[in-house]
Amino acid sequence: MPARGFSCQNHDACMSDMLARADARCRELSLNFTPVRRRALEILLDEHRAIGAYDLLARLAEDGLGSQPPVAYRALDFLVSAGLAHKIEALNAYVACTHSGGDHAPAFLICRGCNTVAEANTALASGRLGEAARATGFHIERTVVEAQGLCPDCQEVPAP
Repeated sequence: MPARGFSCQNHDACMSDMLARADARCRELSLNFTPVRRRALEILLDEHRAIGAYDLLARLAEDGLGSQPPVAYRALDFLVSAGLAHKIEALNAYVACTHSGGDHAPAFLICRGCNTVAEANTALASGRLGEAARATGFHIERTVVEAQGLCPDCQEVPAP
């Protein structure tokens, strides 16, 4: 599946689609998709880049949804555990999952210029890491693949 995240033809349609998927996933899993959790996901979807917990908290506070750090961290923990967001380890920040709806092996393409993150779905079983795991009898449960570089917009910016 191609990477998603560096461009979106219709932002409103993308947001609506992803929120509808999130609503359906939470219903399917009997998860409580509270207003704070929903707004946190909306913020992540709106940003199109990795944002930290305190940046999220500031946006939630602007909306009157809490100003204490646990508010943001609990919402982010929920979104990650529900498969609706990912933590970008290299940035200690979070992005909305663009392949929500089930287990997958994402790889993240992180722009070092603007922190925009594109998510690509990888197939570990058919890749070299999967081959190495099979050869040693190892069962992969989770991977974090993060590549850093420049997105198309930042490549076009001339150096000062």
